[in-house]
Amino acid sequence: MPVPLMLIMLSLSILVGILGKNRKWGFWAYLFASLLLTPLIGLLLVLASDSKKRL
Repeated sequence: MPVPLMLIMLSLSILVGILGKNRKWGFWAYLFASLLLTPLIGLLLVLASDSKKRL
């Protein structure tokens, strides 16, 4: 895989992690999920998950 494509995929995965930081799994879980699968599937996971419950 070319280096620019890897950097784009890493950047998108970090963005998915940032979007998921206030979700059920948190930043790291969504980051790793989007790195292992694809950023698009990671984004779908973020959109399908619930927000963290606030006390």
